Amino acid sequence: MSVTQTPLNGRRFVLYLYVAIVAVAGVLGVILGEVVDMGEPPRLFFLVPLPPNGAGFAVYGVVTVAVALGLPLALVAYVSEQEASGEDT
Repeated sequence: MSVTQTPLNGRRFVLYLYVAIVAVAGVLGVILGEVVDMGEPPRLFFLVPLPPNGAGFAVYGVVTVAVALGLPLALVAYVSEQEASGEDT
């Protein structure tokens, strides 16, 4: 049985991997926020103060990892799309 690879299969895998990594950041934020006394509360992008509990660290971890991985991923997707449309003409 042969499986054909399409760009959608690769994109779907990367999207699932991205969601899994962001979810792990959230889970670890909850665990660390509840178990370890961090002292200072986290500040999202150095601007928004968050509560020093599990929820605050979970939000901090999810948003930080989502942005840090999402921006380069979006840039790669954009460049890849531009490259693919340039090859067709």
